[in-house]
Amino acid sequence: MPMDLSQLNELSDLTEQIRIDPTQAIGIPIALLGAVFLSFGTQYQSRGVGKVEQTSGRSSKSGLDLRHLLALFTRPSWVIGTLLLGLAIVLQLTSLNLAPLTVVQPLGAVALVITAVLNARISKVRLGGGAIRAIAFCVGGVALFVTVAALTAVDPRVTDEHLVTILIVLAVVGLLLGGAWVALRHRVAALFYILAAGVLYGFVATLAKVVIGRITQGDFEWLTVLCIVGLLLAAALGGYFVQTAYSSGPPDLVIAGLTVIDPIVAVVIGIVVLGEASQAPPIAGVLFAAAGAIAIYGVFQLAKHHPQVASAEAREP
Repeated sequence: MPMDLSQLNELSDLTEQIRIDPTQAIGIPIALLGAVFLSFGTQYQSRGVGKVEQTSGRSSKSGLDLRHLLALFTRPSWVIGTLLLGLAIVLQLTSLNLAPLTVVQPLGAVALVITAVLNARISKVRLGGGAIRAIAFCVGGVALFVTVAALTAVDPRVTDEHLVTILIVLAVVGLLLGGAWVALRHRVAALFYILAAGVLYGFVATLAKVVIGRITQGDFEWLTVLCIVGLLLAAALGGYFVQTAYSSGPPDLVIAGLTVIDPIVAVVIGIVVLGEASQAPPIAGVLFAAAGAIAIYGVFQLAKHHPQVASAEAREP
């Protein structure tokens, strides 16, 4: 049945909305390359942490001490992984500057799939159906969450009051996570470190976008400096949690937490603090909640069904 004129006009309007110009299209392979570097960097860093534990004969599941941290810099695998992760960050920021969020942000979830396959081959551990389904929940939930955000969110001007609010919330979150780690460090599992790192990296992504925007506009003043300080502190604490997570969980579980929690936290900050969803329809809120729940459920299921996690728990007395 042929389409009438109104249907053709609607299709034309939709095409105009999703059309990507050549410059934006370059962001897609850059984002995919960043996901590859993220996967390999995580794998190498995880191997480096494992080698340090094996050499020292001491576990770092309750937190890396100074001796562990210094020893990491002597492990070539960890240094290579760190360099690869640095390249991944540069590529991801570049892709976000070139292409829309809805195009490149979901591509970060590709890192989870690559890391899962890579880790399974290196560790010679076969992922079962439960772990594969969990990965599918993670990837699908993140893709839906970020897509809804990109299609419904507006881009309001970031005021000084917004930045102060973000920095205050970051300080409170950092103190709560740090306090929880100090009080419960001998009892928490890898999932705590992964979730904590994902939350902190969500703030890092938000502050990085703001700082880049302010520097580009020539608006470099004391508040921008505070944002840089907050960004560096959150990145340092998040990085510490990630390194500790390697000692108690497989690298694909670490990546699952980061590629799920990081974008969700960043979008939530945009919605709650910046008001980016002020013009979104009510159904968007329902989709946000459903997509976030699906993705986070996938992380918990991966922590439950991953064969390496189950094997480690079976060995514990």
